[in-house]
Amino acid sequence: MRVLCDLHNHSCLSPCGSLELSPRVLAERAAALGLGLVALTDHNSALNCPAFAENARRAGLAALYGAEATTSEEVHVLCLFGRVEEALGFGRFLAEHAPPFPHDARLFGDQAVVDADENVLELVEERWLVAALDLDFGGLCAAAASRGALVVPAHVDRSANGAFAQLGFLPEASYDAVEALGPLDAERALGRRVITGSDAHHPEQVGRRAFALDLEEGWMFADGSVDLEALRRALGRAGPGR
Repeated sequence: MRVLCDLHNHSCLSPCGSLELSPRVLAERAAALGLGLVALTDHNSALNCPAFAENARRAGLAALYGAEATTSEEVHVLCLFGRVEEALGFGRFLAEHAPPFPHDARLFGDQAVVDADENVLELVEERWLVAALDLDFGGLCAAAASRGALVVPAHVDRSANGAFAQLGFLPEASYDAVEALGPLDAERALGRRVITGSDAHHPEQVGRRAFALDLEEGWMFADGSVDLEALRRALGRAGPGR
């Protein structure tokens, strides 16, 4: 079946994101736009994934959970899991590799952890979530892949925080697809499927760069979680290109 997917979205936890983009708003807007599979990928944290999981369930939306992790070279990488517990565990791993850089909400905005009904549970202050980790590109991809994540270098062709801008090229590493803003030929994508992602930081940006993927029957388990292996197979069948 053909599913409209968007694997790159933020919430009010990301300091560069709007406080209006709660996990609830993300799920409701995605469902209203006809998206079938949506991921929450806040910067270096998965703390709003439990709220997103509940709202995705309410909206009848299949979901992935994870983070947009920042490598030591300041390359952004999407690390996606089929279950909330896996994403939270990976988030704890990322926190262990974060620099001791306290967050200043006056400069960067609040980092709000909320519940499914938009009640604020915590304002993260002990660390600035956007800061680069002490893991290089290859190490981060390998660490995420070893934990079963679907790994996707983010906006590789963007002028900041993409592999081409930060490294000068896209290195070979343990990842499953490549996200780009514009067309990317097979050679530059190292043969991986090129996808798009909304990178939504505000409600009106949800769904702006979704992509369609043909998924096999059974790609979603009975409990509503997503079979990442089915997703990998679909990305592989699609081949290079968009």
